[in-house]
Amino acid sequence: MITVTYRFRDPIRLKRYSFLKGNLIDAARRSTALITLLTDRIDRKVLEAGKNLRIVANVAVGVDNIDVEAATELGIMVTNTPGVLTESTADLTWVLILSTARRVVEGDAYLRAGRFQGWDFDLLRGMELRGKTLGIVGAGRIELGRDPGNAGSEGELG
Repeated sequence: MITVTYRFRDPIRLKRYSFLKGNLIDAARRSTALITLLTDRIDRKVLEAGKNLRIVANVAVGVDNIDVEAATELGIMVTNTPGVLTESTADLTWVLILSTARRVVEGDAYLRAGRFQGWDFDLLRGMELRGKTLGIVGAGRIELGRDPGNAGSEGELG
C-alpha cells in the first residue's frame, strides 16, 4: 500500500508500508487517501481509523479486499482499476502457450542440469504453432487474438 499525505505547506509524500494491520491503521489515521493493493485488507477498523480519509484507490481489478459497505457508510469513496492487468495477462498467457509448445522450461532445466551433450534432430524440438487452431474457453476481457510476434499491435494469429 502507498499512502499519499498532503499538508498545505508540505509536498506530497509517498510511503511504502508492510501489510501489517497496525501499519494500515496508522496510515489511515494520517492520510486523506490510501492507494492500496489487492493484498491490503481494508476493513471497517482501518476505515474508521481514517478520520480524514476521503478515498481508497485500489490498484486491482476488483474491490474484494475493501469493506465497501463500511466505506460508503463513512463517506469514503472506493475506486479500482478494472483493466489494469488485461494486456499483461494476455501477454503472459502467450508466453505460457509458446513456452509449452517449444518446451522452453524443460530445455532450460535440461541444460542447467548439465545433460546437454550435443544436438539431436528430435531433442526438445517441441511443435510449431503456425497453422494450428487453438481453442480458448472463458478468456473474458483478455484479448488472446493478438499476434504474439507483433507485440503492441492489433492482429490475428496466423
